[in-house]
Amino acid sequence: MPAGVPSLVPSPDEDPDGFHVRSTYAQLDVWGVRGDGIEEGVERTRARVGGSRASELRAHEALANADEKTRELTTQEVSMLASLDRYGFFVTPTHDRTILLPVAPLLKPLARMATANTNGPTSAPTVSSLPQATISPKELARVAKWGRMLEARSRDPGQNVDAWGIKAAKEHKLHERTFKGIPDCWRSAAWDTLMCRFSKHGKAETTRLAEEYRKALERPSTYDVQIDLDVPRTISGHIMFRTRYGKGQRSLFHVLHCLSLHCDTCGYCQGMGPIAATLLCYFEPTRTYAALVRLHDAYQMHTIFQPGFPGLLEAIYVQERITEQLMPAVYAAFKKHMVSTTSYATKWYITLFANSVPFQTQLRLWDVFLLEGHDIFVVIAVAIVWVYRDHITSDSANFETVLSLLSSFFVPEDENALLSWIGKVISDKKLRSSMQQWRADWQRLVAAGQHNQALL
Repeated sequence: MPAGVPSLVPSPDEDPDGFHVRSTYAQLDVWGVRGDGIEEGVERTRARVGGSRASELRAHEALANADEKTRELTTQEVSMLASLDRYGFFVTPTHDRTILLPVAPLLKPLARMATANTNGPTSAPTVSSLPQATISPKELARVAKWGRMLEARSRDPGQNVDAWGIKAAKEHKLHERTFKGIPDCWRSAAWDTLMCRFSKHGKAETTRLAEEYRKALERPSTYDVQIDLDVPRTISGHIMFRTRYGKGQRSLFHVLHCLSLHCDTCGYCQGMGPIAATLLCYFEPTRTYAALVRLHDAYQMHTIFQPGFPGLLEAIYVQERITEQLMPAVYAAFKKHMVSTTSYATKWYITLFANSVPFQTQLRLWDVFLLEGHDIFVVIAVAIVWVYRDHITSDSANFETVLSLLSSFFVPEDENALLSWIGKVISDKKLRSSMQQWRADWQRLVAAGQHNQALL
């Protein structure tokens, strides 16, 4: 069996269903599956193979053979590959409520709005289909600029770069260029660099986390059955995760399995899936695991994922203080209609806006999050409320209209305007200082047992 493949020997007291899941993924790591990325695949864990001779034959036929990696592509496979967008999606995901995030409000700076517009509409313009992923006309120029800004810090035995850094002479350009969008071909290098900088990790820590990942593959997790249930419904429509038990799904299972063992407090929660899947689009599993650990430890996702979601509630408290201070009429409307921030913003913070905006927009939000840290998502949440403030304060608004609006899937009319607005807000030193003070205030409320009354 190849190195790094989980053992097929059950651990003492391991749940039989959990072992069945773990061993199935281990065996398929060895054998592979046919038509990975093209065919749907055969279910093996939720509906166990062996109920009939027909199911056994289907399962056997779905295994890869020696010719799988060397054969010519079929016409179907060529057609499938030709249909992919630049990020690997062959089907654009659909959403119940897809609405436009208009640009006009984002052309005004965040400032106190003393009065409210009560004549606004209660609903935003709907979007019939998601826009196609596009390439900026400035992409080639930005590729060259990032190529001059990043420098190789170390190489592996094959002389491939395994650690990047920012050239000292270009440090002053990092903030501006990140907010303008990291070129996709540089995203894996840039993300790894930003995460290592933020977490103060170097190559030694990356190596240690890779070894931690390999060891964790050999251990059982009490979350294996639940992870297996969630894997096939994560990032639907992406070719990497299309085939049941294909390489993408196996990698997703493995990194979530290992992450569930990293922290005894957090374990596993469903919001981790879209985050891990996005990272797998840019990193191999060991690097994805290292990235997840850095998000958990340095970027304070531990506080978001742990039982009770204390970091989520703290972020929401800060979001509400910004809203109360700068959009008092909006805050009053939330209170009037009894709309709690947790009812619409929880999924934003837990999944880092995965499944709330188009994938291309999500990537750009992650670019700046990895640079700035957890405050950025509070600002993004405020941006959405800011854009729809007139809808929320409308005389015709009610609980249902406000909650439906803010629970939608948002398609920015102008991504650049959105990122520019976020950049200006996050660069406001007075606001950043206030955000830190509000976080400290929240912790005092928690210590005094008064935090439950402090949120909408």
